[in-house]
Amino acid sequence: MAYLSDIEIARAAQKRPIQEIGEKLGIASEHLLPYGHDKAKVSQDFINSVQKNKDGKLILVTAINPTPAGEGKTTTTVGLGDGLNLIGKKAAVCIREASLGPCFGMKGGAAGGGYAQVVPMEEMNLHFTGDFHAITSAHNLLSAMIDNHIYWGNELEIDTRRVAWRRVVDMNDRALRQITASLGGVANGFPREAGFDITVASEVMAILCLALNLEDLQARLGSIIVAYRRDRSPVYARDIKADGAMTVLLKDAMQPNLVQTLENNPAFVHGGPFANIAHGCNSVIATTTALKLADYVVTEAGFGADLGAEKFLNIKCRKAGLAPSCVVIVATVRAMKMNGGVAKADLGPENVEAVQAGCPNLGRHIENVKSFGVPVVVAINHFVTDTDAEVQAVKDYVSAQGSEAIVSQHWEFGSKGSKDLATRVAEIADADMANFAPIYPDEMPLFEKIETVAKRIYRADEVLADQKIRNQLKDWEEQGYGNLPVCMAKTQYSFTTDPNRRGAPVGHSVPVREVRLSAGAGFIVVICGEIMTMPGLPRVPSAEAIMLNDAGEIEGLF
Repeated sequence: MAYLSDIEIARAAQKRPIQEIGEKLGIASEHLLPYGHDKAKVSQDFINSVQKNKDGKLILVTAINPTPAGEGKTTTTVGLGDGLNLIGKKAAVCIREASLGPCFGMKGGAAGGGYAQVVPMEEMNLHFTGDFHAITSAHNLLSAMIDNHIYWGNELEIDTRRVAWRRVVDMNDRALRQITASLGGVANGFPREAGFDITVASEVMAILCLALNLEDLQARLGSIIVAYRRDRSPVYARDIKADGAMTVLLKDAMQPNLVQTLENNPAFVHGGPFANIAHGCNSVIATTTALKLADYVVTEAGFGADLGAEKFLNIKCRKAGLAPSCVVIVATVRAMKMNGGVAKADLGPENVEAVQAGCPNLGRHIENVKSFGVPVVVAINHFVTDTDAEVQAVKDYVSAQGSEAIVSQHWEFGSKGSKDLATRVAEIADADMANFAPIYPDEMPLFEKIETVAKRIYRADEVLADQKIRNQLKDWEEQGYGNLPVCMAKTQYSFTTDPNRRGAPVGHSVPVREVRLSAGAGFIVVICGEIMTMPGLPRVPSAEAIMLNDAGEIEGLF
């Protein structure tokens, strides 16, 4: 049987006018700010007007550690949302926007796949409504104002050796990781070392995704620490007088984007931090708005549960007062085989033993998520090559862990394929079985928070950090930042900091290379191992295959 590609399916979608999608959630057309016919922003006035509504049930979709075999977290998020609507539930989907970096690199898009997609797929994976460009511009405006302040006399006495604010661009470009800025003589300023991160790693992105409204946004932007003086006292963005202009640039970007699934169900797509270098969650304002409008909200957190779900539960839920009713962990038979030692080229033939050998990675994630007091369902994202025996091996393993695994065929059949999963998830959410709590308290010392995540989530024996890093954490505690959560920047491919160690390793160490204070976002970034906040392109980037065909249609985007 021949299957259509994701882009062919998306191109054939029977989209409805975005006003009709808004009506499903009770959003009148005057409260939608349309970007064309099939996407719109929801006005802040409308968001303010629904704050007294009762919240719906929050369902988090996460996954095992990603493998080249594919897991399908976004696809499952969309499929589950469609499935809930199919069984008569009023449900909405909340996912993140796509970064141009991975679209032209190797990860691909962020709109789902098969018959469980959000559309318009091509626009979503490219410029969409311009949110990422606004974030990039706001971030780099602050950079320009810092250097400009130093150029015109440096009234704040910034130590140019201690400018902490790097620039950003929404593209994978390893050549920009470390640069020397302001070369070329007196007219160009004072030369100093600098560098770029990818836009999704920007503190401005994190702030936009955690801010409750425009006032909160400006307050958080003003609290960004941009540099230090010679006496080590911090200089804030509000000292540079950049917070007002940055808020103006982000005014429209702050409003959530409404689009639709292939089955014309509502989807909020807003924000896009990567979970390996940021908190990896859809924006608080999109999630909380959806909860006021729908009875069930399905959202995702980036990469495996050790990264995205951990940050969703320890950072986003803590700061926004959210509590999920159920967590869905996505796994595939193919990924279990890879965790069991099978090469990607050999995944086709049935191999029950390899599936069983790879299941401990899934088991580790189940244990971890349950430790937050939330019930877990495993969604087996079905591939047409899966055999009954392989699927049963996963089901048996999950059952032995005290949870249940349900096959979902949303990729192939849309909501009809996810009906069983949706029915069970709704039952669990309605039963109010969750007793959610983060795994560490606010008052725990910062280094102990790092150790808690490393030992309880990664199952490491120890955290390796030199005295300079430990002293930095103590300094921040003395400055009043000790109550912040920690945001671990770590490879997504393994529980360890070695991307090649699959499965469920124990007895390893977590080396901390650097810590960064994101005072505006409200967390401490902990950079572990060799993780980069500016990715590079692979040897053969996806961009090489992306082009316009003779009909003017985009080819190669997925």
